[in-house]
Amino acid sequence: MKLSEERILALLKKKISRPMKISELSKHFGVTEAGHRTFRRQIKELASQGLLIKIRGGRYGLPDEMNLVTGKLVGHPNGFGFVIPDKHHCTNDIFIHRKSINEAMHEDQVLVRIESEKEPDRPEGSIIRILNRNTEKLVGVYETFGRDGWVIPNEPKHLHDIFIPGKKCKEAQNGQIVDVKIEIYPTRQQPPIGKVVEILGKSNDPEVELQGILRKFGVRQGFTPKVIKEAKAIAKKNETEGRKDLTKQLIFTIDGERAKDFDDAISLELIGEHYKLGVHISDVSHFVSENSLLDDEAFERGTSIYYADGVIPMLPEVLSNEACSLKPHSKRLTLSVFIKFDHQANVLSTEIHNSIINSQRRFTYKEIAHLIENGSDKIEDLPFLKTLANMNNLSQTLRKRRFRNGSVDFFVPEPEIQINQAGTVEKIGINEHNQAHQLIEEFMLAANQAVALCLHNKNIPCIHRTHESPDQTKLSEFKEFISSFGIRLSSLENIRSQDLNNLLKKSKGTPEEKVINYLLLRTMKKARYSESNLGHFCLGFEHYAHFTSPIRRYPDLVVHRIIKKYLKNKCSKKEKKTLINFLSEISEQSNQMEAKAMGIEREIIGLRRAQFMMNKIGKTFYGLIIGVTGFGFFVELESVFVEGLVKISSITDDYYLFIETEHKLIGQKYHRIFKIGDRIKVRVTNVDLSKRQIDLQVLG
Repeated sequence: MKLSEERILALLKKKISRPMKISELSKHFGVTEAGHRTFRRQIKELASQGLLIKIRGGRYGLPDEMNLVTGKLVGHPNGFGFVIPDKHHCTNDIFIHRKSINEAMHEDQVLVRIESEKEPDRPEGSIIRILNRNTEKLVGVYETFGRDGWVIPNEPKHLHDIFIPGKKCKEAQNGQIVDVKIEIYPTRQQPPIGKVVEILGKSNDPEVELQGILRKFGVRQGFTPKVIKEAKAIAKKNETEGRKDLTKQLIFTIDGERAKDFDDAISLELIGEHYKLGVHISDVSHFVSENSLLDDEAFERGTSIYYADGVIPMLPEVLSNEACSLKPHSKRLTLSVFIKFDHQANVLSTEIHNSIINSQRRFTYKEIAHLIENGSDKIEDLPFLKTLANMNNLSQTLRKRRFRNGSVDFFVPEPEIQINQAGTVEKIGINEHNQAHQLIEEFMLAANQAVALCLHNKNIPCIHRTHESPDQTKLSEFKEFISSFGIRLSSLENIRSQDLNNLLKKSKGTPEEKVINYLLLRTMKKARYSESNLGHFCLGFEHYAHFTSPIRRYPDLVVHRIIKKYLKNKCSKKEKKTLINFLSEISEQSNQMEAKAMGIEREIIGLRRAQFMMNKIGKTFYGLIIGVTGFGFFVELESVFVEGLVKISSITDDYYLFIETEHKLIGQKYHRIFKIGDRIKVRVTNVDLSKRQIDLQVLG
């Protein structure tokens, strides 16, 4: 009898009450002599995944039955850490005291024994085994120590400095940023030992710091010759047979001024009293075949990484910026979604077609916003004006309907960083979000929702873009805090997105608006990809998937493949089971890579903000307190849209007590208060590029 790994785990949970050797398990499960080798390999594979644990005497057992948990260690700058349990464990993150980390490093896959739970749902434990080392290289600042040296990692979550023997320092100088390969991992008796493999340059040089960030996150910055060769060959594959010919339709793109990868185009027809919206998405799946070198590369990257002055694409530029990009006056292969709406934006029908388009024009957001608001007498604009007016009407109707049905309308502006050719940050302002942005946003949301609903109605598995309801503890603290502004939130039981949207409406135009938006956003869980449909709380959608950006997001590419394979064909039960397991793996990888991309973007924004403020030390600004901690508070400066830190040690007029639930510091003698939402005057006292930190001092 051949057993699957899933069946082995199920039998272990049901029939086995203690850890056993492989030979004992084999007898219990009736494994034949011929199948013993396969069974042994399966048990060892399950152990390598952390689903089984091998203990003394060569016995195997289920970790949950032994109070053991497998997961990834995430270090904290203060020396302790947390283990994020693997998804098959039903437990919260496990706190690890610095003495209990033992020989583990940040991001190692570890085995933890849960030892106590001092507070409900907050387990504590000790690392008893390292299952897999996940750090081979890291980036840090080199410091000389006699003939030898030490590298202090740029990532403060790394809990060990790396010792570099003199003969392996590659002539690195004190204060330089270096790339280090770890040759010997830490033990209780010695630190990790490594060698310098590359000297990136001086710390506090903005471009060196940028490269340090990318190296720190392990970003693939180029493509191998084999991948490039495959991309160039496949870019010529332009088969149009069996596609709906839309080349004569009025179809165009709307993107940012610097964009080159145009993966979506739009069209709109008025048919009687109905709108027929067309959302045409680059058919990347035509070029990137499953299990090809390009597919493996795209899976590993998960997403393109966009930052202030650059992009690291998921696919080679011969595809992302050329063959797959919906450039004007060029025939391109697409997957088109046609949605018919009535004038109240109710969906009447949806169709999906393999298609070919010829974009009539490449518009920017600014151009479209100007045409919507002011019209135009230019001959080249005239063919588009009526369609744009209808598009604007439909998009605004969709927008109002969406917020009425439960989408949460957050007001959290994003920075726009302007960098000149010399690499100097000239200006940091607020990213504009005009009617053109809203138009594209509504049409892409409608297409994503329509695709997810089509797949659901046909009972076809899908990668869902999910967003669960807010954390109840955080929401309760938020409710208590906003009551001080005279704003009430109804019962937290079965909280609806409409309730939160109504609350944001009440705060609109008040001095507290920005603070309430910030704090409410912090109560939200992160949106993520999942093989299970959990709905999207923040959008108020029951069904939602990412479909509209396959050039830059791997889940979208997979959704395209599913549509093309199954929308007109049945998906058998066996195929569904295989597909769901496959989608689970893709979702997990995509979530990790999305988090990495967001971390990179956040750090580079911090770097560019610090770079911008280097010549402003000593200058004064007004700002808003947007976050309060035990070590100080963060201030968003009004005129430059930059955040800085007022350290509590720099406020010398009193001893200050941090009241976490009220987001404030209060002086114990004079009762001076600094709370979130306060407007204060500050002076810039120091800027540290390497830490991405801007230090401020309170004035007055």
